[in-house]
Amino acid sequence: MKPIGPLMWEHRLIEQMASLLQKAIAQIESGDGVDVVFLERAVDFFRVYADRTHHGKEEDILFRDLRRKKLSTEHERIMQELETEHRIARNTVKALVEAAREYTAAKKGDPSTVRHCLADLVELYPKHIEKEDKHFFFPVMDYFSENEQQDMLMEFNEFDRKMIHEKYENTVEEFGGKRVLDFLRK
Repeated sequence: MKPIGPLMWEHRLIEQMASLLQKAIAQIESGDGVDVVFLERAVDFFRVYADRTHHGKEEDILFRDLRRKKLSTEHERIMQELETEHRIARNTVKALVEAAREYTAAKKGDPSTVRHCLADLVELYPKHIEKEDKHFFFPVMDYFSENEQQDMLMEFNEFDRKMIHEKYENTVEEFGGKRVLDFLRK
């Protein structure tokens, strides 16, 4: 298996979440308000799964390794666009968190900012995924030998294996606890 296989599988799940966001937009537009529980879960999905897990493998492993290669001008340009889109997604999720906070603080206030943030994510992700799947992933695999690709796939697996620990260590740290390794050193 090529290392892009798991990345493309992850895209399928992200696409499904984008569809669910579209349903949340329709709910807002129909006047039914914002499902705050869904929003919290969606934010968690985009922060942990789409950004930290998926974009993490792309940025911390694939893009890092591509920077060590002599890329074509086109592949370099696309990689820069993808990184910019990752930042846009992060900022949009951050804006969504703030919009949801304002909405709930106002006791069911104006949902238009929430709707706008959801629409931005729905607009961004399908185009971003298509760019990666159809114009980037397959061609850039040619820069790597079979051994390099297998090493990258193993690094992806190790990255995934550590994610659940990172997520919950961050949760404990957020509430004033110590990271396990820091705690054990003291």
